[in-house]
Amino acid sequence: MLALLARAPRRTRALSRFQGTGARLAASAWRRWFLDRHAEFWLGQLGSAWSPSELRARVVEVIDETADTRTFVLAPNRHWPGHRAGQYVAIAIEIDGVRVRRCYSISSGASAPGDRIAITVKRVVGGRVSTWLHEHLTPGHVIGLGRPQGDFVAPTSASPLLLVAGGSGITPVIAILRDLENRDAVHDVVVVHSAREDADAIFGRDLAVMALQHPGLRLVAHRTATVGRLDAATLESLVPDLATREVYVCGPSGLRGLVRSIAGDRVHSEAFTAPIVCAPQPDLAVRTVQLRDRRLTLAGTGTLLEQLERAGEQPAHGCRIGVCHTCRCTKQRGTVLDLTTGRISSEPDEEIRLCVSIAHSDLELAL
Repeated sequence: MLALLARAPRRTRALSRFQGTGARLAASAWRRWFLDRHAEFWLGQLGSAWSPSELRARVVEVIDETADTRTFVLAPNRHWPGHRAGQYVAIAIEIDGVRVRRCYSISSGASAPGDRIAITVKRVVGGRVSTWLHEHLTPGHVIGLGRPQGDFVAPTSASPLLLVAGGSGITPVIAILRDLENRDAVHDVVVVHSAREDADAIFGRDLAVMALQHPGLRLVAHRTATVGRLDAATLESLVPDLATREVYVCGPSGLRGLVRSIAGDRVHSEAFTAPIVCAPQPDLAVRTVQLRDRRLTLAGTGTLLEQLERAGEQPAHGCRIGVCHTCRCTKQRGTVLDLTTGRISSEPDEEIRLCVSIAHSDLELAL
């Protein structure tokens, strides 16, 4: 008993030392977190691409591709993980005090950490973000980056390829071509590049040069102003051995549907527009949305993303067309209409995309 009593103070002192160590570790972690947060803030204010935790990139070059299309060459910071050719990335910029995000295909070949990358942006009439990028983004600017996403990626096999691109859909296709070129794998590739006319053909000159340099690349420049839109008969006549090729297509929904109707399951496709199967109906009912710590009133028409923004919220989002899934969240309770499927669902704890969902009842969301 006396021995136990003698050891008790030692155990108390040891426990005290342990608790003191834990407190010091907690304080140290708190200081690191606090300093990192302050560092992020001031580095952001100074326009620095360096960051202890955030993915950022500095614009190093701006290249005019066509009258309404520019390529922005970016130098990401140390957090860039690298990407596969054909993937896309979300960028974050501030416009009028509001942080906005958009997704763009990476138009450069595959990258490793430390490599530069490029995005190519076509200016859209009335487009808030593309217009701002064209008018304000210059070398030296720093923007936020997301992590690379997407499975429309360069093939690893040596099978014959058909790459079909329409309009700005050429951006991931040129990335795949550049990757093949870097790997000396341009052996049996046909590219059908559809644009209104030569002046509108993004990367038209680059593709022509690549075709001259690589005997294994055949370029078909289809110009709709001269010969009309691409149809099944024309595509099959341009590529008689289409049935033997692995097929990639990126562009408007009509072009993707055309290629899929011919090639079926052999098609890899990338969409810049979501397939909307039903139009949102005017709904003047007032809905409420319960978030974790507050309840909002949503009135008027529009998607949940639009309504939340009008209510003063800033949900994470990217493409606004249901493609990138950046605005995905959990609907814990309530009924929504998915514009891309036409499905009305009241399932609890269901993942939805705010940009293509319409409220059909009061909701509870976990953003």
